[in-house]
Order: sequence, then structure tokens, then C-alpha cells
Amino acid sequence: MLTEQQINGIYVPVVTPFNAAGEVDLDSYQRCVNNIISNSIQGLVVNGTTGESPTVTVNELELLVNTSRELLKSTSIPLMVGTGTNDTRTTVARTELAGNLGADAVLVVVPYYNRPSQEGIIAHFRKAAEVGVPVMAYDIPGRAGVGMTLDTARTILEMDNVIGLKDCSGSPALVTELSRLGSKPVLCGDDLKFYDMLGYGAAGGMLASANVKAVEFIQVYEYFKSGQLDLAQVSFDKLVPLIRLLFKESNPAPIKWLLSENGIIASDTLRLPMTSISLALQEELRAHLQDSTQIAS
Repeated sequence: MLTEQQINGIYVPVVTPFNAAGEVDLDSYQRCVNNIISNSIQGLVVNGTTGESPTVTVNELELLVNTSRELLKSTSIPLMVGTGTNDTRTTVARTELAGNLGADAVLVVVPYYNRPSQEGIIAHFRKAAEVGVPVMAYDIPGRAGVGMTLDTARTILEMDNVIGLKDCSGSPALVTELSRLGSKPVLCGDDLKFYDMLGYGAAGGMLASANVKAVEFIQVYEYFKSGQLDLAQVSFDKLVPLIRLLFKESNPAPIKWLLSENGIIASDTLRLPMTSISLALQEELRAHLQDSTQIAS
């Protein structure tokens, strides 16, 4: 089981590849995971937002978790599974399933769309934590429609079995105050703010862009933790143009296109209502790749 002491460094929320018919492409998934875990990441996250969790069935989730456990068995990399929904009973059931399948922790998002009160958010996380599987709370008001207040975040992080927080709040206020108060660890979930959030007290990042740039994000983190702030800043600045492109249209569509272009997954297919990226963004990404190749050579 994952502990709060292990919440640091780079966690990668892996994509869920689909074939042209929209079914899970297990061969592509295995290539993608093997590519990621060949680097010194601190954790693999299955069935997060980047994994298109709203469209993944329970049977598919079980397949992805079992496959991931098999791929990770020769490593020390922990497996975190996204189990959060906007229905507490479903969240509890999926958390129980993930625990039974051998997940080291679960990622539980603030309930989306139905916009619960702060009291409702707290009660939701309490029920999830009572399952007994370590819980990483996930605050993302831009997608959920409601976010945690500081008091709510503190209350949730004080719960038994809650081991940390993924912060996509869009502001440094939460991580700054939680860090000042000596709270449990916070991972930055906003790729573009990663360097800044480390400075505000984040213990690392759970970063979608690390599907394609794991080595580079690890380097930023290691430079920062060793006190080489200038090198960390320079390394991060080199990532910024690509990060901007990868979030120019809805995640994970640009990441899937790039992984497909690089031959890691066979298709950039997404499940509706998500669709593939525009031709214009494809051209921008191709131009960026060409420029990067020329600079490297």
C-alpha cells in the first residue's frame, strides 16, 4: 500500500489506447506503460482523466489494472487507480474493486457536475477513505464545477487513509497554505505550473505530459530537489512550448496523437464525446517536433 512518504517525484497518468473500433488496445497499452516505466517515475496512474475514465467500463478497468500489475511486478513502482465518480456509492464500489485487484492507492476526484457543498465533498471522501485503500484526493474545479476550500482540503487530508492531494485548482494558494501548515503532500496536476508549484511546496507532479516527456520532467524535479534551481528552470522552460500545445485542445487528445505519431500507440482514437485533434494542431505539433529535432542535432 502506498504511504504519504511515497508521494513525491513524478507520477504519470497513462492514456487508455483504443483501436479504430473504439475497443481497448491492450498491445498499445502495454507498449505505452513499458515506455513510461523504463524511466525513474515514482508512480503509474491508471484510469485518471487522461485515461478517459468516464468512458471506461468496470470490466475494462479490471483488465487495465490486471495488465498494469503484471507489467509492474518486476519494479518497485506503485500503481494508483482512478476510482472517483460523481456518485459516492459507485466511487466506493470502484475503490473496493481496485483494492481487491491489488492497487497500491486510488485517485478520487471531487464529485463533478452535481456541484456538492463543501460538507458533501468531505462526506464523499470520508466514505471513500473508509474502504481502507490509500486515497489520493483530487481537486480540479475547472472540470468538477466546484473545488475544495482550504478548510475542506485540510479536513480531508487529516482523514485516516488519505495520503495526499493532487492539486489542479489553478492557483498556488492551496499548496502554499497546506505546505505552510505541514500538511500531507501535494502533487501538482497542472503541467504548465509544475516548476512554480514546486517552489510553493508541491512534493512533485502528476503530469499528463509525462506520457511523452517523462525523462525531462524527472530532470526538472531532480534539479529542483538538489537545489539547482537555475538548471531546473532552464529545463522546465524547454518543455513549456510543447506543454502549451498538448493542452491547446482537450486532454488527452493531443497526447494520444503524439504517442500515435511516435509509434507508441497504434491509433489516436478517443471515445466520444472526445474527438481527435484538429488538422491545425497536428501541423503545429509536427512543426514543434521538427524544430526540436533540428535543435537536438
